[in-house]
Amino acid sequence: MGTNQIKNLMSEMKFYGMAASLDQLLTEAQTQSWSHTEFLDALLQDEYGYRENKKTTYRLRSSKLKLQPVFEDFDFTANRSISKSQIKELYQLKWMGRPIVLIGQTGVGKTFIAQAIGTHACHHKYTVLHMKASTFLEELMLAKSSGTYLKFKLKLSKPHIFILDDFGLRKFSSPEAEAFCELLEDRSYGDKSTVITTQLPLENWTEVIEDPVIADAIIDRLKHVSLIYKIKGESYRKIQAKKLDEKKKGD
Repeated sequence: MGTNQIKNLMSEMKFYGMAASLDQLLTEAQTQSWSHTEFLDALLQDEYGYRENKKTTYRLRSSKLKLQPVFEDFDFTANRSISKSQIKELYQLKWMGRPIVLIGQTGVGKTFIAQAIGTHACHHKYTVLHMKASTFLEELMLAKSSGTYLKFKLKLSKPHIFILDDFGLRKFSSPEAEAFCELLEDRSYGDKSTVITTQLPLENWTEVIEDPVIADAIIDRLKHVSLIYKIKGESYRKIQAKKLDEKKKGD
């Protein structure tokens, strides 16, 4: 059987990684005098890598992460209160199973960090879903009105990590707050984690949650089990604007 026939057979059997690397590996096997076992191992490794990359691509696409940043790109030259050791703590994912709350004013990097968590998790076989708080409220209202609320709940409770971005930009009515509280409850078991970015310290959440009883329940739940990062510093967008202005003056 010729090489092309072997590749066609591999493709028919959906061994696409093997088919793509067969020619190169055959050349390397001949020039480096590989044994049959070494050649087979290399073929299997390429097939495994291909399938894992495909799964990662699918997880990233399903996550709805728009930026897909990486921790390595975090700018530590900006004067912010979050340290390298704290970033390392987030990077290691040992906190899985606990909520994360990132608190800080606009532009300090909350969304970057949250999405970097999601991107990193996708590369480590965790499922992720990112959603703006405004989108959460819109989809919640639609699910309630169309009778698909249980399906909506399942969608949000399934991923290993659910990222709720920009909490507190608009008030939560009592039914909305109750649904949010239920979501936190549903995601409090096993290795599920909820990552929340907000400008409001936990003690101020009563300002945006109309029902004080539900507000207290939500705050109490997060206060005692979450990893809370309070990020202070100048807006990154402002810093970037200054750098551009300085560059223009230099030119």
